[in-house]
Order: sequence, then structure tokens, then C-alpha cells
Amino acid sequence: MVKIGLIGLGTVGSGIVSVLQENSGHIKEKTGIAIEIAKIADTDLSRCKAASIDPSLMTKDAYDLINDPSISVIVEAIGGEIPALKFAQDTLKAGKHFVTTNKELIAKHGQELLSLAREKGLWVLFEGSVGGGIPIMSQLRSSLASNKIEEIFGIVNGTTNYILTKMTEEEMEFGDALKLAQANGFAESDPKNDIDGFDASYKAAILASCAFDANIKWENVYFEGIRKISLEDIKFAKEMGYTIKLLAVVKKDKSSIEVRVHPTLISAAHPLASVKDAFNAIYVKGSAVGQVMFYGKGAGSLPTASAAVSDVIEIASAGSAPYYPLLKNHDIKSIDDVESRYYIRLKTADKAGVLAAIAGAFGDNDVSIQSALQKGTVDNIATIVIITHNVRGRNFSEAMKKISGLPAIIEIASVIRVGME
Repeated sequence: MVKIGLIGLGTVGSGIVSVLQENSGHIKEKTGIAIEIAKIADTDLSRCKAASIDPSLMTKDAYDLINDPSISVIVEAIGGEIPALKFAQDTLKAGKHFVTTNKELIAKHGQELLSLAREKGLWVLFEGSVGGGIPIMSQLRSSLASNKIEEIFGIVNGTTNYILTKMTEEEMEFGDALKLAQANGFAESDPKNDIDGFDASYKAAILASCAFDANIKWENVYFEGIRKISLEDIKFAKEMGYTIKLLAVVKKDKSSIEVRVHPTLISAAHPLASVKDAFNAIYVKGSAVGQVMFYGKGAGSLPTASAAVSDVIEIASAGSAPYYPLLKNHDIKSIDDVESRYYIRLKTADKAGVLAAIAGAFGDNDVSIQSALQKGTVDNIATIVIITHNVRGRNFSEAMKKISGLPAIIEIASVIRVGME
């Protein structure tokens, strides 16, 4: 019998309760492991009613769980950095294994927690922190361990993927798609964490750390959100055979690691382009296995709970102390040194010589144009769409500074990277 203590009875915590209520017999039959929730800590004790929990299991004090000698695993499902970090540290110091679905905690403090776990001979597992129900952490840790991971591309935020799907398929403006996401429970009332890229950046940092055994400092992760993506961009991308997705990109070469999150035009023929609504997909390239893709529900109560319970099962079935590779320090490549193609949408005066001036500014900074199209003129204002060849970020930025100063340029309406042909 494995007794666990659950901190947090919100969306994920109630999902964990539900999974164990429904499937504990199946888990015992399949694995030989019986899991029992011994105590639950939450600041709102009334939540036990909706979750069909015996009120006697509830407490407001997480340390009633952490200090209980009968509990061997603490599962944290409150999210955020504080007080989750203190709970994690004190759980390990108390000699208990720690399971979390908290991406911010692991992205910012994973190295510290794994070092403490290594010292104590304890498990720290966080399958539910990336990809919801997609079992990507265990795959990187075991099934893909014979591979040197070369790169990972992921749609890892369900909220932004839902919004971009509605913009693409129903031609909704960003604001309307966001409101629909909020109405359907896919976006918070304050959606900043999702639409500005914070959530995806935490997950990118975790993926890079696990894929490359690297000590990734979250503050070095470059990220953008989707707030500036317009329906006009969606339509132009579609005309050119692309779909816009918020993409987490993780790559390793001989000298450095790329860890970045940003909107990307990806070919409509690529498998990631078909990932719709709140689903996630993680595309991995390994030295032996080649290219594989993991797909599933990236968020929600039950998918994330499934991942957390799987961590508990792994701990309970382990026959020895965990092995954690030492995380090495690597240079994180500056976004200025990353090479990419770019899509640019400009509003310009409709007069002769504009394209030549733009081409000149690009040429002066070694930026090569793949295609340039004038998409229409309204009230003597032309829309010009340009796609570049591969170029280093620093050169592109310098070119755009020069272009922004040209007299005919009214607005640089959009700049989006292009990839995944």
C-alpha cells in the first residue's frame, strides 16, 4: 500500500482524486500497487464536497501531510512558484518522494530539487508538467535513452493552439477567439501566462533540460506569445501553404543549445499543422529512432492527473534509488545568433520604389528575400508580404531597424518566423 498526501484540490488535484476513485482497482490489478490518498491539504476545505471526499481527510495545513510518517509520497497540484517550492524542499528533507505537475516550479528550480533528491536518494517526478497527458518525460528518461536527442519541436500550450485553430478555421479575430477560449474554460480570465508565452517557455526549459541533461536557466529562454497575431496574418499564411502555431523549439549542436518559444509559420503538410484545438504534440528527433511525434490532450483535469498518478506508480514500482544524471552547464544560444526564415507584413505608401528601398535595406544586412508580394491597396496604403531566406537574427533585426526608418513605411505590422517545412 502506497499512501500519498495531495496538496491542492483544484482542477488537477480533483482530477487525481477522480482517477484514483475510478481506477484504483484497475491499477492494483495491472501493477500490483495499491494507492491510497491519506490526506489532502487545501485552503478551501469545502472543495471536498464536489470531489466526493471524506471531510476527515482534509486539512488546511500542508505540513500535516509532509510530517505524517505514514505518507511516503507527496503530490503537489497547486501550481506557481510560492509556496510550492518550500513544500517541495521540505518534502524531500522529510524523506518523502515528490510528484508535481507544476511547470513553473520545475523550470525555475528543477536543478535545485533534483540535487536535493539525489542527496536523499528520493524521487522527484514531473510528468504532468509538460504536455498534460502526453508521457513525454518518461519517454525521454527511458524509452529514448539510447538516443542522442537532436531536436524537439512542440505545440505545448492548449490555450494558444485553441485560439489559433479558431482564427484559422473560423476566421475569428484574435480577441474573439480569446473570449471563446475563456467561455469554454480553455483560457483564464487573465490569460497572460498562456497568450504571452510564459507557460510554453517553462515547458521548453524542462524539455531542454531533460533531453540534453542540461542546467537550463529559465531566464535565458527566449519567448514570444501570440497576442500580435492577426487574422490577416492567418489568411496570408494559409494562402502561402502555411499554418501559424506557437512552437517550442529545443535544439543542440556541438557548442550550444537553442531554447525558444515563438509563433511560427509551419508547412500545412507537416504533421504539427494538423494539431488542432486544445491538443498538444511534441515532435522529437533522435539519433537512432529518427523522427517520432507524441500527441494528446495537453491540459485539463484528467489528462494531467493521469500523468501524476503514473509518476506515483513509477515510484512505487521502483526497485532501487533513482538515478539522476548530473545536469551540465551549456551555453544557451542568443536569439540574435539563431538562424531562421521570416515572414514580414508591412503597411507602406503606395508609390514607386518602395520595394526597391526595402530590398536595399535587406541587402545591406545580408538578408536574402525569397518572395515579396503586394497584397492590395486601400486608401493609398499598400500591404506588402515578404518571406526571407534563412538569416541570422542579428542581421534581420538590423535590417528591420533600417526598414522602419524608411519614409514610405507606415507600419511594420507583423514579423513571424518560418519553419517546419
